[in-house]
Amino acid sequence: MDIQLDQHCQMLLAQFRERLPLLERLADLAHEKLCLALQEKGIYVTAMEYRVKKEKSLIGKLELKGGKYRDIGDITDLVGMRVITFYTDDVDKVAAIVKNIFDIDWKESVDKRRQHSLNSFGYNSLHYICRLPQDQVDDPRLATIPFEMQMRTALQHVWSTIEHDTGYKSNVPILPEHRRQFSRLAGMLELIDDEFSRLRKVLAEHQRQVQGLVQSGKLDEVPLSADSFRSYLELKPFDRLNQRIAAVNQAEIVPSSLMHFLPLMQHFGMTTLGDVQRFIDDNSNDAYQFALSQIAITDLDILSETVGVQYLCYVHALKNGAGSAEMCYVCDIVNGRQESNKEIALLLLKQGATMPFMNH
Repeated sequence: MDIQLDQHCQMLLAQFRERLPLLERLADLAHEKLCLALQEKGIYVTAMEYRVKKEKSLIGKLELKGGKYRDIGDITDLVGMRVITFYTDDVDKVAAIVKNIFDIDWKESVDKRRQHSLNSFGYNSLHYICRLPQDQVDDPRLATIPFEMQMRTALQHVWSTIEHDTGYKSNVPILPEHRRQFSRLAGMLELIDDEFSRLRKVLAEHQRQVQGLVQSGKLDEVPLSADSFRSYLELKPFDRLNQRIAAVNQAEIVPSSLMHFLPLMQHFGMTTLGDVQRFIDDNSNDAYQFALSQIAITDLDILSETVGVQYLCYVHALKNGAGSAEMCYVCDIVNGRQESNKEIALLLLKQGATMPFMNH
C-alpha cells in the first residue's frame, strides 16, 4: 500500500507510525477525562465512542489530499471521539463540559448544525478540535496533539449512518426523485429530534408544577399518577403510622418501595393526591388498631416501610364491604401473587369482622 503514496505522504505515514503509541495513550486519557466529567455533572449519554485512525484509513486520506498537510500534526482527526445524546439540548450540555476540560481550537472547530440551508438535508454534528491542557498531562507531547470531538443526537447519528450505508454521499449521481425523498426524510427526522426535546421540556415543567402543588399542600389539584405519587412519597406521608406500628414491638423499619401500591389506590377509586391524603387521615387510627391486633402477639422486630400503607389498604377494603375475591386482590398487590393469598384474605376478613371499626 505504501508504494501508492508520494515521498511526502510516505514521510507523513512514517510520522504516524512513530507517533501511534502516543496517539493511543491520548485517546484513552481524553476518553477517561470526558467520562469522569459527564458522570460528575450527571449527564447521561446514549453512547460514547473513541478511536485512533487506522493506518489503512489514513493512507486513503493521504492518497486524496496528502499534499495539504505539512506535518502529521496538521491532521486533526488521527484521534477521534464521538458523543451521542438522546436530545438536541443535551448536545449543548456536553459541549459546555468539553469546553471546560479541554482546550478548543476555535478556528478549526465548526458547528455544522448552523450551516443548514433550506435546500440542504441530512444531519450535522457539532465538531470541536481539542487538545489536552498542558497542566493535566505528565508528557508534554500529549498536549500538542489535536483530536476531533463530534457531538450529535441519536437521530443525527442514525441519519449519518444511513447516508453512508446508502452511498448517498458518493460521487454517483442521484436521481431528483431520490434526492427529494432524502430531503423529506431528513426534514422529518429533524422535526422529530426537535419535538422530542420540546416534549421533554414540557414534561419537566409539568413535573415541577406538580412538585410545587404537592409541596404547597394543594393535593386536590394534583391528579394521581406515577409521577405525582412519587413526588408525594417524598413527603413521607406514611411515616407517622409506620412509627406507631413499629413502636408496638420496638421494631426497626427497613426501606422499601411503595410505588406498587399505586394501582391499588387507583382501584379503590382515588383520582387525586387529595384522595390519598383523605385515605390516610380517615383510616390511620383503624389501621393502627388492626396492625396492633396482629403484630402485638408476635416478636417481629423488623418491619417493612410498607407496613402502614398495607394496613390502610386492608382497613379501607374491609370498610367498603370487600368480599373474599376483593380482599384476595388486595393481598396480591400487597404480597405479590401467590397461592397463599386466598387463605390470608379469608383470615383478614375473619379478623377484621371483630374490629371495632367494623361494628360502628
